[in-house]
Amino acid sequence: MTIELTTEVPLVIDTLERLFQPSTIARIIVEGLGKAAVYFVLAVGLTLVFGLMGVLNFTHGAMAMLGAYIGGLVMVLSVSDGTGALVRIALFMVVLAVVFALLTGFGSAFEYSLIRPIYDRTPMYQILLTFGVALILEEVTRIVVLSQGIQPEPPWSGAMATAPAAFTERYDILGAPIRGLYAFEIVLGIVAVVGVWLFLNRTLYGLYIRAGSEDPEMVEALGIDVRQAFTIVFGLGTGLAGIGGVLLMWDPLWGPSALLAIDVLLYAFVVVIIGGLGSFKGTVAAAILVGIADSFTTWLFATGIVTFTGLPELTIFGLLVIMLIIRPQGLYGVEEVGGH
Repeated sequence: MTIELTTEVPLVIDTLERLFQPSTIARIIVEGLGKAAVYFVLAVGLTLVFGLMGVLNFTHGAMAMLGAYIGGLVMVLSVSDGTGALVRIALFMVVLAVVFALLTGFGSAFEYSLIRPIYDRTPMYQILLTFGVALILEEVTRIVVLSQGIQPEPPWSGAMATAPAAFTERYDILGAPIRGLYAFEIVLGIVAVVGVWLFLNRTLYGLYIRAGSEDPEMVEALGIDVRQAFTIVFGLGTGLAGIGGVLLMWDPLWGPSALLAIDVLLYAFVVVIIGGLGSFKGTVAAAILVGIADSFTTWLFATGIVTFTGLPELTIFGLLVIMLIIRPQGLYGVEEVGGH
């Protein structure tokens, strides 16, 4: 019995020829790094919280959703048709700072009032508590936006329309048409990576976090208030989730919506698990891996080589399954983190 290859072989050859063109490589890399930057910002807060505290925070996606809606509200109220691109970008940076401050304070209060009393109980209490709060935040947000005449789904087009025209236009990079927004996301992602690294390695609280994740009892014996560090880190993790939500406000594939909470949570957990729970280096590596894989499979679909619309999501979660099989602790994870 012979296998007919007259169709499959030319298709594979044509795909490889198109893949290794400079324009295709440039598109996959630039768009992949842009997505990686967003994935890193969304996931690094989970990494910080679990690395020190061992808390699986299921409110993380809801905080990103709040960041997207708060950022969208400020931009819609501040931007008009005549607002220039530089002013819009400046307002966006102000929104990032405001959202980060608001959600950092909210996260710190949440940890102090609700999570701190159950540290001595099993992790299931923390999971149920944070999951319940996430559902409450999502439903309250849905009620509020509906009362203002905004549909909670699909994404809020009014907020997405405040992006500068330069971010929605496509620019030629080695023959590939690439949105200007990706370059902006890459820059912000680099700033986020450097900023978090400096915080962890060049500040006193960064030292407390790294030491507390290894041996919290010894840190307390040295007179350091670990519980206060918990509160600050949880707040910072929440604030970073809010920043990630603001970044998604202009992204054509996301945008502010009630469904953003669960989508962000899933992708953030995928990145954290692939990189290794509690590993900053792993989060960076996993974000790049997932971003490039997402970009590559999106290219396959956009060019018509593959017609299955769920290919990017299937690939990303396939990477998660493979990692759990061959290296359950993740790329740079260890067997025990967060004091567990």
